[in-house]
Amino acid sequence: MEHDFWHQRWQENRIGFHQQEVNPWLQQYWSKLRFEPGTRVLVPLCGKSRDMLWLREQGHEVLGVELSDIACRDFFHEQGADVAAVTVDTYHRRERDGIVLLTADLFALPWEVFRGVGAVYDRAALIALPPTMRRRYAERLAQRLEPGVEVLLISLEFGGDGGPPFSVPENEVRELFEPAFTVIRLADAETTKSQSDVAVREVAYLLHRQ
Repeated sequence: MEHDFWHQRWQENRIGFHQQEVNPWLQQYWSKLRFEPGTRVLVPLCGKSRDMLWLREQGHEVLGVELSDIACRDFFHEQGADVAAVTVDTYHRRERDGIVLLTADLFALPWEVFRGVGAVYDRAALIALPPTMRRRYAERLAQRLEPGVEVLLISLEFGGDGGPPFSVPENEVRELFEPAFTVIRLADAETTKSQSDVAVREVAYLLHRQ
């Protein structure tokens, strides 16, 4: 999944992975995480997800990271605001009403960007990455998050090799994140893969940075 792949998807509006509604798993299980009031929440590969609005409504500062500048621009535009991008080093930054969106490669962002992150919400990052990049992603979270920070991770399990989104079963989730994180499987439910009839199990995890 090179950068050009995702840029092309957004340019062609092939964004079947985008959800129009707030994710029900987020609403049901976010309270399972431990964090201070007003905690800054990192949303990696955030797209233009409305989940960020829900998190802001809960009193959080939101830090979204996304490769596509189209997604970051459209997120604010769909809320009735055209927010100009400010160039900072190698990335673009947009901010409004407690939500900061960075157009950037998550792996290339400097350490200080992650300062103050107290929780993470991952619905679309891990399952968007091929195996080699999933390892880098887990390592980067372990490097950037302080001990005690918790992650609500939503993964998918299904047969076959198709993707993205990819199937990331529990044994792989544990292999990627343990022992840097304690991994707790919260719940799972059957659903269907977008634009196909493939049976999919959606799984919610709580990860605790050791």
